[in-house]
Amino acid sequence: MNFEYNETQAMIAQSIKDFAEKEIRPNIMKWDEEQIFPVELFKKLGEMGYMGVLVPEELGGSGLGYHEYITVVEEISKVDSSIGLSVAAHNSLCTNHILTFANDEQKKKWIPKLATGEWIGAWGLTEHNTGSDAGGMATTAVKDGDEWVINGAKNFITHAISGDVAVVIVRTGEKGDSRGMTAFVIEKGTPGFSSGKKENKLGMRASETAELIFDNCRVSDANRLGEVGEGFIQAMKILDGGRISIGALSLGIAKGAYEAALKYSKERIQFGKPISQFQAIGFKLADMATEIECSELLLHKAAYLKNNNKPMTTAGAMAKMYASEVCVKVATEAIQIHGGYGYTKDFPVEKFFRDSKLCTIGEGTTEIQKLVISRNLLKD
Repeated sequence: MNFEYNETQAMIAQSIKDFAEKEIRPNIMKWDEEQIFPVELFKKLGEMGYMGVLVPEELGGSGLGYHEYITVVEEISKVDSSIGLSVAAHNSLCTNHILTFANDEQKKKWIPKLATGEWIGAWGLTEHNTGSDAGGMATTAVKDGDEWVINGAKNFITHAISGDVAVVIVRTGEKGDSRGMTAFVIEKGTPGFSSGKKENKLGMRASETAELIFDNCRVSDANRLGEVGEGFIQAMKILDGGRISIGALSLGIAKGAYEAALKYSKERIQFGKPISQFQAIGFKLADMATEIECSELLLHKAAYLKNNNKPMTTAGAMAKMYASEVCVKVATEAIQIHGGYGYTKDFPVEKFFRDSKLCTIGEGTTEIQKLVISRNLLKD
């Protein structure tokens, strides 16, 4: 086992650091407070190859694996996790769904635009009344000749307004039937396809979240991904990889908060010495660093399994569950170390704190991860 960055990872990490310092850090609070989704920033990230990390080079991507992908999301999230979240959603959900389940013609049509950042992608599974219970979705697609007529709405969708294309999973069979759902690709501008309410969120405010609305939206059968009835199974496979994404996002937040707390603890003088020299603070830092290290190891184990096409559902759920809970804990402790200053917007830890909570909710709550892990353990 090699625990060091390989040459590519080291290059990516430095490239992202340089980019983030120049293009992201000066705008963090403006984007957060005004809830600006900086579309042009993602075009630049696309030019650098970070909007198609997992996409083969022949389709316009970087042709990299999950270890490198973790590095990209983590390094961006150490500076601004809102941007990290959008990069993760674009790569692992929309783009990866098409890459994994589309035919060659469909891949050539959509993947190059997504991989280069020319287009921004959205992915729709969740609805107003169905979060963890995706099988109870109400959005339907009814076959009409060579077309499908889609009606309903999707909720909490990243890039629902600004996205150029969306992969959506809708019901084509009976409610509750895991083989009664199908995935479709729908381009912006399709009649009957629109966006709705933008969510006013606690954190991740520069990452756009809104509704997708379908009102007699007609799409060609050529826009169907895979066979009719495979949508839910496809979605679950995509979410396996998505857990690595949210784990990487969590790792970035935790590292960003920890590094800010460590720096502050060395600079803040109380009773004649830096507070880092007090055992109460030193022990907090020790716990934070250890748990971050554990998160990173779990994530890269899941990445190894994913890269080698080995079963990784349990490993991915463990990594996502642990890393997301750690990032909330670390962000909380980072504020505590800052004291009253941590509660102000003059220091970065309050934003890490607000952003962190989504990681225990998005792409499967902590409770759902425990359910996935326990079920797999009991299969043996």
